[in-house]
Amino acid sequence: MRMSEPAGPPRCVHYVGFKDDRYWNAVRIFGGPRVIHRRWDWFAVHDVGPDDLVVFAEGDERQPMAAWNATDIDERWLT
Repeated sequence: MRMSEPAGPPRCVHYVGFKDDRYWNAVRIFGGPRVIHRRWDWFAVHDVGPDDLVVFAEGDERQPMAAWNATDIDERWLT
């Protein structure tokens, strides 16, 4: 049996704006995030790739960007 080539790189999971227990509900449903964006700011908007999954604590991608950028948490920093 021959394995087929993957369709592309695995998509990245981004969480935006989580501050409470809803984070753990999202982890159970979508798996752990690769990046946690504290708010929907310039960095978050430009960090999301075309096939990435973005999970918002509130709202969606149509919300206005935050006026101030916040530091993001990348899972690579946690190891």
